[in-house]
Amino acid sequence: MAVDYAVIVIYLAGMLAMGWWGMRRAKSKSEFLVAGRRLGPGMYSGTMAAIVLGGASTIGGVGLGYQYGLSGAWMVFTIGLGLLALSIFFSARIARLKVYTVSEMLDLRYGGGRAGIISGVVMWAYTLMLAVTSTIAYATIFDVIFDMDRALSIILGGTIVVAYSTLGGMWSITLTDMVQFVVKTIGVLLLLLPIAVVKAGGFSEMKAQLPTEYFDPLGIGGETIFTYVLIYTFGMLIGQDIWQRVFTARSDKVARYGGTVAGTYCLVYALAGAVIGTAAKVLYPDLAHADDAFATIVRDELPMGVRGLVLAAALAAVMSTSSGALIACATVANNDIWSRLRGAVSKDGAAGEAHDEVRGNRVFILIMGIAVVCIAIALNNVVEALTVAYNLLVGGLLVPILGGLLWKRGTVYGALASVTVGGIGVLGLMAWYGILANEPVYYGLLLSLAAYVVVSLATRPTDAAVLAAWRERLAGRSAEAEPEPESVPTPG
Repeated sequence: MAVDYAVIVIYLAGMLAMGWWGMRRAKSKSEFLVAGRRLGPGMYSGTMAAIVLGGASTIGGVGLGYQYGLSGAWMVFTIGLGLLALSIFFSARIARLKVYTVSEMLDLRYGGGRAGIISGVVMWAYTLMLAVTSTIAYATIFDVIFDMDRALSIILGGTIVVAYSTLGGMWSITLTDMVQFVVKTIGVLLLLLPIAVVKAGGFSEMKAQLPTEYFDPLGIGGETIFTYVLIYTFGMLIGQDIWQRVFTARSDKVARYGGTVAGTYCLVYALAGAVIGTAAKVLYPDLAHADDAFATIVRDELPMGVRGLVLAAALAAVMSTSSGALIACATVANNDIWSRLRGAVSKDGAAGEAHDEVRGNRVFILIMGIAVVCIAIALNNVVEALTVAYNLLVGGLLVPILGGLLWKRGTVYGALASVTVGGIGVLGLMAWYGILANEPVYYGLLLSLAAYVVVSLATRPTDAAVLAAWRERLAGRSAEAEPEPESVPTPG
């Protein structure tokens, strides 16, 4: 295992080095939060694929393949479908807005800033839980690598992510994500996938050893697939962690085409994980937990050195999602919640305080990072935490966000009603049906939609000036990426 340990240690040291290098580039708010909006198609595609394909997509995707066969690909497949839909239909408009958060988009669309604070709280809860669940996954990986205590594993993994994220913000995360994307591609697609299939005796032997439902594309069940689409496909359309990557694109064309490449990559990754899990079922038919399939096949079937690289790939998957969720959580906490509460959002802005803004965002990443590590140590049920996060996100924010993009009659009061009714409805329904039930997100989404339509039609349409300014921003004609203080007119 000495060679494997060396590979892992070199990888972790490289992540910290990337963080230090990224710190030298993050000199402004734009550089720190959205990499200066300068990513080209190559880096954009790699980093977007890295953030959406985390530990759940890698370890969990293999586990679903172990449990259900090829239809276990559906969870990750719906993530890829969501990314494709976002990239093809919405990303160009989102990139042209030149904002930093989803809540800022809602303020621009509906006017007055009233929708931003409530949506910010919901988005903050979602990104916090996403960061927590990603951080917990370190325990599984470091246990396989070093036989390490759970709490110590979380602290070690979390500290590394918090360190490079705090140092360089989005630039550090982008650089580390590119490394993680390459490591995942080599480790999972080019090494683990073919080795697992060969060790299982090839596809013919896998078909002979397993029930036919393991090769049924719909074997996981129609209701499960529908729920995946509702939660993950639609979740990809509105999550701050995903939108913040869209904001890094150099142009709307990069956002559209680069995201399409990343979404297609996700579809391939989904099938690969399911095939690896199916092969693991042939090799280890009686595992106590399906999610142990990834670690077991890596530990027992891969040669020295290759094993270290594949474990580094799993670590890369977790770190990419964890760091993306962390900076999203800190961005929302600082820009959408704290700044509003302390009255920092003024009419004439504070764009000139670039250094202070970078420092403030660094502080929030550090604070949120410490909170994430502490919650991750205390929390036991990862699935329930992630379910609550996605149910709140989809039930509370999907309708007002897509409604704002697609329906000009939507009003700020409709958006507020939608967020409030949808969010409270989801929480109440989870208490009634159970956290893991499908009904809360189904009915919560319907309640959110009904509230949005009814209240919007019952209230005055959005001011024409607000809509005109919104259309200008969508067209990319009135927003500057980094306005200087003197270029922002003071209302007379």
